[in-house]
Amino acid sequence: MPHPPSHHLAVGPRVAIRPFRLEDGYEFTARARQSKDLHRPWLFPPDTDKTYADYAGRLIEDPARAGFLVCEKDGGDIAGFININNIVRGGFQCGALGYGAFAHAAGRGLMREGMELVIAYAFGPLALHRLEINAQPGNTASIALARGAGFRLEGLSPRMIYVDGAWRDHERWALTVEMRSGH
Repeated sequence: MPHPPSHHLAVGPRVAIRPFRLEDGYEFTARARQSKDLHRPWLFPPDTDKTYADYAGRLIEDPARAGFLVCEKDGGDIAGFININNIVRGGFQCGALGYGAFAHAAGRGLMREGMELVIAYAFGPLALHRLEINAQPGNTASIALARGAGFRLEGLSPRMIYVDGAWRDHERWALTVEMRSGH
């Protein structure tokens, strides 16, 4: 179902970003179920009405999170999502990105374009200074998106995040306002 442009926070050539809404649950969960083979074992987005309502509710209500749906401009289909989690203000001004493409959009460059829009929004209206991405070393698609968006590899953290029943190693990637502006 097409979404009115007034909901968009930023618009690129092929995609736009907008906040999560509770009424997006049907499309989001259907796309998550269709994308299980793409996401596993790296990602487990909500795929039921209840899990989506809880997930979206946290992104909508919690000031330490900002959730963005990456939507195709033609038709408004949800191509994926990019969330800024663990936003810390004060002297840190940092947030951690989590993201996923849906199977119908994977490999089409839509998430790359959406990532650019989210980064600009994070460093602009959200006034963040630093964004971080933590990706499992074998998740080549996630690492390629981080690298392609200009994030730099800062290191490896063994057994950093609990995913799919075990503590998993993660590569730490970061991007700062200065890296974007060339300062």
